[in-house]
Amino acid sequence: MWRFPAGETIPFHFVWISIALVFGVNSWPLAGMLTALGAVTASTGLLMLDQAARREIRFEETAEVPLMAAVFLVMVWHVRGRQRALEELQRVAALEKQRAETQELFVRLGSHELRTSITVARGYVELIRSAHEDQQTDEDAGIVLDELGKLDRMTGGLTTLMRLDSPLSTADTDLDAFLERLVRRWTPVADRRWSVESGVGTVLANTKRLQAALDSLLENAITFTQNGDRIAVRAWRAPPGFHIEVADTGRGIAAEDLPHIFEQSWTTRSGDTRGGSGLGLAIVRAAVEARGGRVSVVSSPGAGATFTLSVPDEIRDSSRRTGATTPKARPGTEFHPGRADRT
Repeated sequence: MWRFPAGETIPFHFVWISIALVFGVNSWPLAGMLTALGAVTASTGLLMLDQAARREIRFEETAEVPLMAAVFLVMVWHVRGRQRALEELQRVAALEKQRAETQELFVRLGSHELRTSITVARGYVELIRSAHEDQQTDEDAGIVLDELGKLDRMTGGLTTLMRLDSPLSTADTDLDAFLERLVRRWTPVADRRWSVESGVGTVLANTKRLQAALDSLLENAITFTQNGDRIAVRAWRAPPGFHIEVADTGRGIAAEDLPHIFEQSWTTRSGDTRGGSGLGLAIVRAAVEARGGRVSVVSSPGAGATFTLSVPDEIRDSSRRTGATTPKARPGTEFHPGRADRT
């Protein structure tokens, strides 16, 4: 700027660009930044004022000095604001991570301790029940055992929800055989007309999470059906993956409950108090969404409920079509407690 007074504009702006770049790469402390700003402003300003006094440049050109200083201060304010925001985000993220780890540890340790206590309490209740033959003691013991069972299921549900946050691993799974085994496990639990129909074949899935979701749906179906009602499991393939449907002919779900049934706090269905912990359908949603899928429900009071899991998948059997297919490879199987009949 001193050597070429008539062309001082280019080096003048290069000076300010360089100081802005240095500040952007390595943020300075406030005192250091103000010192550098004052030095650059004073040196360039005095030089331009001297050149204007000697009529080597026009006097109005000296207005660039305070303007560039103002631009630099605005940039500093913006950068420091972003830095404070990033620091706050990092602090919040660290607190959230610590909270999640503490919550997981609490649930895991708490669930273990609770289940141990529940098992001990259940054993003593059974001893008391067997030692007294009067009807009142038997009824009281039955109530205690029912409540302990609810607490045990709730504890298991919390543990399952925590496990759903763990890393996901998948493997090739014969879905048809998997569903048939799953339904057969549930047939002795309740006197229902069980059926399973699937022609999907091999899919990429995490069997533990899929079983957790389907077990919750089947337990939910049992809770809201009666002896002789039908519970049907059906699966088919349709882009971009496969679908599993669990349908029952039970009481159905009231319209006002439908938007809330997948919430952990949901405790009513068709105006009745649920017998479970309220975590079952929350487990279903968490398990399916962890795989990138979704769960939907269609129901009305008195007409049963149909839950559908839609899960993305890579087709493993090249002989199958990529379009929608109906179950044909494996015929439907209807199970009854103690026997199995082909239908």
